[in-house]
Amino acid sequence: MRQTLGTDCHPAATPDELAAHYAVRHRVFVQEQHIFDGCDRDARDDDPLTIHVIAYAGQAIGGAVRLYPLDQAGRLWQGDRLAVLPEHRARGLGAPLVRYAVKTATEHGGQVMVAHIQLRNVGYFQRLGWHCDGDVETYANLPHQPMAIDLHT
Repeated sequence: MRQTLGTDCHPAATPDELAAHYAVRHRVFVQEQHIFDGCDRDARDDDPLTIHVIAYAGQAIGGAVRLYPLDQAGRLWQGDRLAVLPEHRARGLGAPLVRYAVKTATEHGGQVMVAHIQLRNVGYFQRLGWHCDGDVETYANLPHQPMAIDLHT
Protein backbone atom coordinates (compact mmCIF):
# COMPACT_ATOMS: atom_id res chain seq x y z
CA MET A 1 0.00 0.00 0.00
CA ARG A 2 1.28 3.46 -0.86
CA GLN A 3 1.70 5.94 1.92
CA THR A 4 0.86 9.64 1.48
CA LEU A 5 1.22 10.77 5.09
CA GLY A 6 2.96 14.12 5.32
CA THR A 7 2.23 15.04 1.69
CA ASP A 8 1.75 18.75 1.10
CA CYS A 9 1.19 20.15 -2.41
CA HIS A 10 1.29 23.86 -3.11
CA PRO A 11 2.60 26.36 -5.66
CA ALA A 12 6.29 27.09 -5.35
CA ALA A 13 6.27 30.22 -3.19
CA THR A 14 9.96 31.05 -2.85
CA PRO A 15 12.96 31.06 -5.18
CA ASP A 16 14.25 27.96 -3.37
CA GLU A 17 10.96 26.11 -3.89
CA LEU A 18 10.91 27.07 -7.58
CA ALA A 19 14.51 25.87 -7.93
CA ALA A 20 13.50 22.59 -6.27
CA HIS A 21 10.54 22.26 -8.68
CA TYR A 22 12.92 22.61 -11.64
CA ALA A 23 15.45 20.25 -10.02
CA VAL A 24 12.83 17.50 -9.64
CA ARG A 25 11.81 17.85 -13.27
CA HIS A 26 15.44 17.91 -14.43
CA ARG A 27 16.31 14.79 -12.49
CA VAL A 28 13.31 12.85 -13.81
CA PHE A 29 12.98 14.06 -17.41
CA VAL A 30 16.61 14.83 -18.30
CA GLN A 31 18.74 12.57 -16.14
CA GLU A 32 16.50 9.54 -15.52
CA GLN A 33 14.18 9.27 -18.54
CA HIS A 34 16.37 11.12 -21.11
CA ILE A 35 13.28 12.73 -22.64
CA PHE A 36 14.95 16.12 -22.91
CA ASP A 37 18.56 16.85 -23.72
CA GLY A 38 20.09 19.23 -21.21
CA CYS A 39 16.95 20.98 -19.93
CA ASP A 40 13.18 20.44 -19.89
CA ARG A 41 12.26 24.09 -19.43
CA ASP A 42 10.36 25.92 -22.15
CA ALA A 43 8.48 29.18 -22.73
CA ARG A 44 5.60 27.99 -20.52
CA ASP A 45 7.89 28.21 -17.50
CA ASP A 46 8.30 31.96 -18.04
CA ASP A 47 4.59 32.63 -18.52
CA PRO A 48 3.21 34.38 -15.43
CA LEU A 49 0.00 32.31 -15.70
CA THR A 50 1.92 29.04 -15.26
CA ILE A 51 1.61 27.54 -11.79
CA HIS A 52 4.64 25.51 -10.64
CA VAL A 53 3.53 23.05 -7.96
CA ILE A 54 5.73 21.14 -5.55
CA ALA A 55 4.93 18.21 -3.29
CA TYR A 56 6.62 17.70 0.03
CA ALA A 57 7.10 14.17 1.31
CA GLY A 58 7.66 14.93 4.96
CA GLN A 59 10.41 17.56 5.01
CA ALA A 60 11.72 16.90 1.47
CA ILE A 61 10.40 18.11 -1.87
CA GLY A 62 9.80 14.92 -3.80
CA GLY A 63 7.51 15.86 -6.68
CA ALA A 64 6.45 18.58 -9.09
CA VAL A 65 3.84 19.41 -11.71
CA ARG A 66 3.00 22.54 -13.66
CA LEU A 67 -0.33 23.75 -14.99
CA TYR A 68 -1.56 26.64 -17.08
CA PRO A 69 -4.59 27.88 -19.00
CA LEU A 70 -4.66 27.22 -22.74
CA ASP A 71 -7.32 29.77 -23.60
CA GLN A 72 -7.85 33.41 -22.71
CA ALA A 73 -11.06 32.65 -20.82
CA GLY A 74 -9.24 30.17 -18.56
CA ARG A 75 -11.67 27.36 -19.22
CA LEU A 76 -9.20 24.91 -20.78
CA TRP A 77 -6.15 24.01 -18.69
CA GLN A 78 -3.16 21.80 -19.29
CA GLY A 79 -1.18 19.88 -16.73
CA ASP A 80 2.28 18.63 -17.57
CA ARG A 81 5.79 17.89 -16.34
CA LEU A 82 4.40 15.65 -13.57
CA ALA A 83 7.52 14.23 -11.90
CA VAL A 84 8.20 12.32 -8.70
CA LEU A 85 11.72 11.51 -7.58
CA PRO A 86 12.43 7.75 -7.46
CA GLU A 87 13.08 7.75 -3.72
CA HIS A 88 9.62 9.25 -3.11
CA ARG A 89 7.53 7.18 -5.53
CA ALA A 90 6.61 4.61 -2.87
CA ARG A 91 5.01 7.47 -0.91
CA GLY A 92 2.43 7.93 -3.68
CA LEU A 93 3.10 11.61 -4.44
CA GLY A 94 1.79 11.40 -8.01
CA ALA A 95 -1.91 11.17 -7.18
CA PRO A 96 -1.88 14.12 -4.73
CA LEU A 97 -0.02 16.21 -7.33
CA VAL A 98 -2.57 15.35 -10.04
CA ARG A 99 -5.50 16.00 -7.69
CA TYR A 100 -3.97 19.31 -6.61
CA ALA A 101 -3.52 20.40 -10.23
CA VAL A 102 -7.14 19.47 -11.04
CA LYS A 103 -8.42 21.30 -7.95
CA THR A 104 -6.33 24.38 -8.74
CA ALA A 105 -7.49 24.55 -12.36
CA THR A 106 -11.09 24.21 -11.16
CA GLU A 107 -10.61 27.02 -8.62
CA HIS A 108 -9.28 29.23 -11.44
CA GLY A 109 -12.47 28.72 -13.48
CA GLY A 110 -11.32 25.77 -15.55
CA GLN A 111 -13.93 23.55 -17.16
CA VAL A 112 -11.62 20.91 -18.66
CA MET A 113 -8.01 19.92 -18.05
CA VAL A 114 -5.90 18.10 -20.63
CA ALA A 115 -2.55 16.34 -20.53
CA HIS A 116 -0.24 14.26 -22.70
CA ILE A 117 0.32 11.01 -20.80
CA GLN A 118 3.12 8.52 -21.34
CA LEU A 119 1.48 5.27 -22.44
CA ARG A 120 2.61 3.33 -19.37
CA ASN A 121 0.70 5.81 -17.17
CA VAL A 122 -2.68 5.81 -18.96
CA GLY A 123 -4.30 3.34 -16.53
CA TYR A 124 -3.03 5.36 -13.58
CA PHE A 125 -4.72 8.51 -14.90
CA GLN A 126 -7.90 6.60 -15.72
CA ARG A 127 -8.07 5.51 -12.07
CA LEU A 128 -7.83 9.21 -11.15
CA GLY A 129 -10.90 10.02 -13.29
CA TRP A 130 -9.24 11.01 -16.58
CA HIS A 131 -10.35 9.69 -19.99
CA CYS A 132 -8.59 9.24 -23.33
CA ASP A 133 -9.11 12.24 -25.59
CA GLY A 134 -8.00 11.33 -29.09
CA ASP A 135 -5.43 9.09 -30.70
CA VAL A 136 -1.91 8.44 -29.46
CA GLU A 137 0.45 11.16 -30.68
CA THR A 138 4.09 12.10 -30.44
CA TYR A 139 4.86 14.55 -27.64
CA ALA A 140 8.41 15.26 -26.51
CA ASN A 141 9.56 12.68 -29.08
CA LEU A 142 7.66 9.84 -27.37
CA PRO A 143 4.21 8.32 -27.88
CA HIS A 144 1.71 9.92 -25.51
CA GLN A 145 -2.02 9.50 -25.03
CA PRO A 146 -3.97 12.75 -24.94
CA MET A 147 -6.23 12.63 -21.91
CA ALA A 148 -8.76 14.97 -20.32
CA ILE A 149 -10.81 15.40 -17.20
CA ASP A 150 -14.04 17.36 -16.78
CA LEU A 151 -13.49 19.76 -13.91
CA HIS A 152 -17.16 20.24 -13.09
CA THR A 153 -18.67 16.79 -12.72
